[in-house]
Amino acid sequence: MERVQKLIAAAGICSRRAAEELITAQRVTVDGAVCVLGDRADAEKNEIRIDGKLVCFTEEKRYLMLNKPRGYVTTMADEKGRRTAAELVENCGTRVYPVGRLDMDSEGLLLFTNDGELTNRLLHPRFEADKTYQVRVTGDVESGARLLREMRDLGGEPIAPAAVRVLKKDDGGGLISVTIHEGKNRQVRRMCAQAGLSVKRLRRVAEHGVKLGSLPLGQWRELTEEELRMLGVK
Repeated sequence: MERVQKLIAAAGICSRRAAEELITAQRVTVDGAVCVLGDRADAEKNEIRIDGKLVCFTEEKRYLMLNKPRGYVTTMADEKGRRTAAELVENCGTRVYPVGRLDMDSEGLLLFTNDGELTNRLLHPRFEADKTYQVRVTGDVESGARLLREMRDLGGEPIAPAAVRVLKKDDGGGLISVTIHEGKNRQVRRMCAQAGLSVKRLRRVAEHGVKLGSLPLGQWRELTEEELRMLGVK
């Protein structure tokens, strides 16, 4: 017997925290009875449903990488009718969910999986996995890079040190690499603004040790055995 939110996460529906929110909203039933936080169930014996839809526990685990283009939101569905990153992986044959977020104006590496336990672990602050971005900016690149390296406060919130490299300088700006291991909302954009830099393009190129490489924009692929080992899957 396991807590119902843990079973939902293990089925790849969503993270454990999101499952708790579904339970609190009375959207989960166990054998026809509305579930409450703290309830336990047996995945092999009990029938768990979300909004009336049966939760399946036998689906093969899938692990994908998407090169997300700009203009797509990182949600499964959008109330405003905007294009979603989930639409770009819907032909994979399995319902998978994004690991974390990449804002609409940003592009690059976005992981998808139906392994709820892995998602929960990767998003937990204790995991402290590095995420690397290449950022095209305008402004004083050298001064901005120095301020980014020294930055320990972002809008009144403490932040961990970032690793920053200047990759290229040109007239009026350049290209920098920023590596962080936190996931605050639009963190890199806000850091750049605080350092006097204006972001023109932001692309995530590595996450949790997995690199984007040459994957074409808008395309996805399965993670390799080596990449899965980096994530602690195998």
